[in-house]
Amino acid sequence: MRTRVKVCCIASVEEARLAIEAGADAIGLVGAMPSGRTLPDARIAEITAVAPPPVASFLLTSERMAEAISAHIRRTHPTTVQIVTHIDPAESARLAELEPHVRRVQVIHVEGPEALDLIPAYAPHVHAFLLDSGRPNAATPEFGGTGRPHDWTVSAEFVRASPLPVFLAGGLSPANAADAIRQVRPFGLDLCSGLRTQGRLDPDKLADFMSVVRRADAGLMSA
Repeated sequence: MRTRVKVCCIASVEEARLAIEAGADAIGLVGAMPSGRTLPDARIAEITAVAPPPVASFLLTSERMAEAISAHIRRTHPTTVQIVTHIDPAESARLAELEPHVRRVQVIHVEGPEALDLIPAYAPHVHAFLLDSGRPNAATPEFGGTGRPHDWTVSAEFVRASPLPVFLAGGLSPANAADAIRQVRPFGLDLCSGLRTQGRLDPDKLADFMSVVRRADAGLMSA
């Protein structure tokens, strides 16, 4: 199976087009977050409008209540919503009722093996999981974009246990993408800072990353 690639922290229509032309399967657009590096909703809507099918546009939202998440979706028009914190599973169920036609991805912040306990809580209500390295309970909550990897042995176990596709995020770059694919076997890889130079999406790093992923996939298929 081909490893999908989601390029996150897209900041402009130009960056979106750069990622799409490089072969990204999805682009990530960061709404308001406690840690910053976010886009206004109007800019997100402008970018989602240019993403052609089958490229998915992910809205990253830190909202916790289903009605607020739904309102964020309706302001920005993504194909997919990425819920970046561990919301009440009852709100996840309610969101599925409110937005049945929007793909829903639940982020799980891997701080230890207890991350696996969240699979049955969310799996009935979402379409995929995304494993990241945030610290949602920190004094200033971190919901992603940390540039830190987490324990991939836990991630690999999560992938094996999950009934849904699983994206892997956290500290990925062209240097470690192949190892991530071999060790974790995720449905997709998701990265932000590993593709940027001085805050801008770097076309050379992007091309290198896509090449590494394709070679790693080819190696697994021939093994």
